Amino acid sequence: PVSGRAAGLGTVATGAAVSVLAACAALVQPRAGRALDDGRLTTRSGLAAGLLITAVGLVCAMLPGLTGVLLAAALIGAGTGLITPLGFAALATATPPERLGQTMGAAELGRELGDAGGPLLAAAVAASTTLTHGYAALAVLLAAGAAVPLAHRRTAAAAPET
Repeated sequence: PVSGRAAGLGTVATGAAVSVLAACAALVQPRAGRALDDGRLTTRSGLAAGLLITAVGLVCAMLPGLTGVLLAAALIGAGTGLITPLGFAALATATPPERLGQTMGAAELGRELGDAGGPLLAAAVAASTTLTHGYAALAVLLAAGAAVPLAHRRTAAAAPET
């Protein structure tokens, strides 16, 4: 909504952009889960792709006007739609059955804090500079997060077998 307002969009156009984000996430989530279940996607590659797609969406949020807002909404929705089911599935797989409820509850709390924390981080950066700089900071953090699983994959591939 802040991006829509900054781009000079009205409430209807801004609401439509938010709906695009939600629709893209809703379309991608079940497909990502199915791809993971079918072995067509790994957790590591899916999370890295989701983080990168979301980072590109944040870069698009820096573009002026309706085009930037809609591209950002679609890409951020698709990226988070990919990240969410894969992250929760990874947690469920790695958690002992007797701790599953506690772990998933804590994970949901963390997700909600992220939903609140991302805009707060962008706003904190934007308060000292601009909204564009806030989006850039978030994009850099997400791209760095995507690099971690990719770097881990290279390290694991380069390690000699024992």
